[in-house]
Amino acid sequence: MGKALIIGAGGVASVVVHKCCQNPDVFEEICIASRTVEKCDALKEKLGGGRTRIQTAQLDADNTDMVIDLIRSFQPDVVINVALPYQDLTIMDACLETGVHYVDTANYEPPDTPKFEYSWQWAYKERFEKAGITALLGSGFDPGVTGVFTAYAQKHYFDEIHTIDIVDANAGDHGYPFATNFNPEINIREITAKGRYFENGEWIETEPLSEKKVYDLPEIGPKNIYLLYHEELESLAVNIKGVKKIRFWMTFSDNYLNHLNVLQNVGMTSIEPIEYEGQQIIPLQFLKAILPDPASLGPRTKGKTNIGCIIQGVKDGKPKTYYVYNVCDHEECYAEVGSQAISYTTGVPAMIGAMLIIKGIWKKPGVYNVEEFDPDPFMEALNKHGLPWQENFTPTLLD
Repeated sequence: MGKALIIGAGGVASVVVHKCCQNPDVFEEICIASRTVEKCDALKEKLGGGRTRIQTAQLDADNTDMVIDLIRSFQPDVVINVALPYQDLTIMDACLETGVHYVDTANYEPPDTPKFEYSWQWAYKERFEKAGITALLGSGFDPGVTGVFTAYAQKHYFDEIHTIDIVDANAGDHGYPFATNFNPEINIREITAKGRYFENGEWIETEPLSEKKVYDLPEIGPKNIYLLYHEELESLAVNIKGVKKIRFWMTFSDNYLNHLNVLQNVGMTSIEPIEYEGQQIIPLQFLKAILPDPASLGPRTKGKTNIGCIIQGVKDGKPKTYYVYNVCDHEECYAEVGSQAISYTTGVPAMIGAMLIIKGIWKKPGVYNVEEFDPDPFMEALNKHGLPWQENFTPTLLD
């Protein structure tokens, strides 16, 4: 049915490749491209020989002309960007030049500023409309599935949604004293930034990790959750009409936070260049180089994740509550695709977003976040492709 160019070769990309190969009727051919072509070749060697034909290519995704050349050579129907968010705009530029649909899992952020917002990508809307192609932003889990969950709740259960609390909990244990479950540079930039949430039309800023609660999550139990800013808050505040409050919460162990505080106190999380032995280095990038590769955590990680949305609002004039979530098992993910659950929960929705575009179900010219489309096909696909969801109509609420 179609062809996909997958840019990236890390843990999430590996899941995307596995899932595309599990759906050869949709993904007849894929090309895996990365700066490190050896990683692409390793994936091809592992998964080649099936019905989905696999090519590989060396690619510097910071170079728009190189991306354009590869797109013109391979002629995909859709580009799945699971590289770094710093590269979103160069890849979108290449898709515009070549008339190819675009999917990513995280919004653009400039390398020199830890700033998470959609303004740069939303600015492409008219150009994608004129080109007649779709850009689907944030088709991971959060952002991604959390937006679809909210759209599903809005469509089926609420006349008005007033409050959304997104809770992302990882109860997995990889056995290392300190490691991050996805790209360390992106992860640490996100956590050490100031928190922010939306309330009554305004954005309220908090000091990093200063807002803490305990929440009892299905299948993993009570966990400390901390308020962060996350990019889907921005799009949901625009696209869910009438919403009054949106917050994002994530779990961290005391051990993780103690290590992070020490690293931050000695300057290792800084993105400001320093001179070392005559060379300019960025401490956070050096730290990334010495920490365990998230893609290597799969065989070590045990436990489960729980990510979902606790929603409050009104139906037929009466207050209504709703909690929709997914529980994912690290060991089961590794047995299926060789990756831990963090990569799995991002990679599966990226494949689903691309699949819905190729099938023409989620395809309209312009730049869109996932909650702007009909959620039902995506929700059905989650159950089918490894991320089944559960519902609770009497959840414990967050004050």
